[in-house]
Amino acid sequence: MTTLGFIGNIGGPSVILIILVIILLFGAKRIPELARGLGRGIREFRDATKEIQEDLEEGMKEKKKKD
Repeated sequence: MTTLGFIGNIGGPSVILIILVIILLFGAKRIPELARGLGRGIREFRDATKEIQEDLEEGMKEKKKKD
């Protein structure tokens, strides 16, 4: 069994059932499109958090120079 944070313990049959439900809901042709969109969203989120972290670090350096 695999533990995935808030999802809990998931076994092999559960994962297969989830994948089958996704295929039935969205269709096999739409799944790659959905995965690309999800990948872009994750990449944008990662870039935004990296930018915020760099801004915070820069602000901390400037504050130390003033002190």
